[in-house]
Amino acid sequence: MYHQQQHPVPQIIGAKGAYLYLDNHPPVLDAISSWWVNLHGHSHPSINAAIKQQLDQFEHVILAGFTHAPIQTLAERLVELTHSNLTRCFFADSGSAAVEVALKMSLQYWSQVDEQNSAN
Repeated sequence: MYHQQQHPVPQIIGAKGAYLYLDNHPPVLDAISSWWVNLHGHSHPSINAAIKQQLDQFEHVILAGFTHAPIQTLAERLVELTHSNLTRCFFADSGSAAVEVALKMSLQYWSQVDEQNSAN
């Protein structure tokens, strides 16, 4: 709870590997890791290099009606990992969008299954 936090709240001035470095405090182990790639450690050299390389081309573009080489490569790698007849990928830009589209895809699928069953 916020009212139980110490005041002033320690300020993070850097992060490397599994540690957060604070102003006037010893390093803190980041056991939460939170979003994105922090589970691989903060300031991971190969992740930072890949991000910097991508930023030199473009940072983020919506995939609505567009595609690009990095997303095509990722989709191909994901399809290979399934070792099945799953041959398509859908990418969402947030968790809520992913859930929304998953629900809509499920509704569409079951609607089509019902139509096929009622035709037989």
